[in-house]
Amino acid sequence: MDHSGAKLLPFYLVIDVSLSMDGRKLAAANDIMPQIIDALAENPILSDKVRFGLIDFSDDAQVRLPLCDLLDPNLSLPGLSVRGGTSYSAAFTTLRHEMEANIAQLKGDGYVVHRPAVWFISDGEPTDSDAAWRRAFADLTTAKAYPNFIPCGVDRADLKVMGSLIHPSSGNKKMALYMMEPGNDPAKAITGMAEILISSMIQSGYSLTSGGTGTILPSKSSLPAGVKQYDPDDFV
Repeated sequence: MDHSGAKLLPFYLVIDVSLSMDGRKLAAANDIMPQIIDALAENPILSDKVRFGLIDFSDDAQVRLPLCDLLDPNLSLPGLSVRGGTSYSAAFTTLRHEMEANIAQLKGDGYVVHRPAVWFISDGEPTDSDAAWRRAFADLTTAKAYPNFIPCGVDRADLKVMGSLIHPSSGNKKMALYMMEPGNDPAKAITGMAEILISSMIQSGYSLTSGGTGTILPSKSSLPAGVKQYDPDDFV
């Protein structure tokens, strides 16, 4: 079907399901997609502008929900469950391949595809080698269809590691890092990051309907309690 220049903004949620995510953190993670669907149902005009995909990762990475319209009545949401370690390189490589295939398909269908937004949630440090995951991240962010990459860290995620994942980290369309503040509850922090994601999705989607482009992040003043925003300049 030719969609004759209709504009789309893809979003991807890439989420850690390593063994350390078991319990309340995983329950909070499983609540994210239903919350996104509820937000889209309240803003149905955005369903023509926004597509969403879900990838989880541990020792490997799996596409749990291919990029789709979340208001499709035939949609069945997957349930996340924990398994293994924390391979960032698997997450980045799977995301890159999936994104490239999705964008090629959407453009083939006639869509104008805006730069994807990736929300990456992890509760710990990568268990693969530094060289491996940094190489995979470089391959992702230097690809022709590189994404806006918004890292979100909870619990034992390392601030400097997560800060190195902000992309773009320069120019007039810089992204940001969201980190759980020390002493906060990790499950509540994941819920807070879902609120930030949803706010960004709604603002970005409405901007697209009025001719805007790109990912819009919420203002620092609107962030939920227990979550702090870091900008790329904080790591210079």
